[in-house]
Amino acid sequence: MEQGRAGIRPPVSEAHHDRELHERLERIEQLLDPEKLVRAAERDIVEPAWKRITKGEPRWSVTLAVIVAIVLQYVLPATLTPRPRWLLPLLELAVLVALFVANPGRIDRLSRSIRTATIVLIVLASIANASSAARLVWTIIDGRDGQDATALLGTAAAIWLTNVIVFSLWYWELDRGGPAARAHGVHDRPDFVFAQMLAPEVAGADWEPTYTDYLYLSFTNATAFSPTDTMPFVTWAKLTMMLQSSVSLVTLVVVISRAVGLLN
Repeated sequence: MEQGRAGIRPPVSEAHHDRELHERLERIEQLLDPEKLVRAAERDIVEPAWKRITKGEPRWSVTLAVIVAIVLQYVLPATLTPRPRWLLPLLELAVLVALFVANPGRIDRLSRSIRTATIVLIVLASIANASSAARLVWTIIDGRDGQDATALLGTAAAIWLTNVIVFSLWYWELDRGGPAARAHGVHDRPDFVFAQMLAPEVAGADWEPTYTDYLYLSFTNATAFSPTDTMPFVTWAKLTMMLQSSVSLVTLVVVISRAVGLLN
């Protein structure tokens, strides 16, 4: 009996082994199937935050930037500001407060009225700063600036910094339909391509552009007079960056040349 049992065991063991080996080969074949590998990889890939729906960026950074721009406009000499000098800053502040009340905290409401109010705010800031920059350049060319070199450079720095903030607001509001539209993933094709978009493995899945990124874009464009690490991919972005570089270049050239003349 023992010999019989011993003689029966090997075939059963071999059959079990063959079945197990066959199952392993099937699993290996499935893993080596290119289509199945692609489908598995697609399941594992997580879309970056700038492509998907997110909770929206905080409002505090852009609010702080607008307040700084309003203060810089108000402290400029009276001869360089539209009359009455308090009108445009007061209007900007009123619109800013209304926006904060309508959508406090994170910017995530898709509202035509809110976006219109935001664009009105940026237009008011643009008019105020463009007027001051034009008056400064004209008074310098006409020889009626009446300031020493230090005061002239301080005034020009305030106008230049306000210009950086104003254009950063335009970039921030117009890119892919604005911050609320970006939070809802309305547009999947960016107007500006940031370096983090080209290297998602470095930036991480949670990265998305916020106002600070657009402020950096505006600052580098105003200093380098050309794109640096962020590329414009649509016509309006290219033209707006070109306009900002031109305004910055003219302001700096005129002011610095006048300051050098005063120092000599």
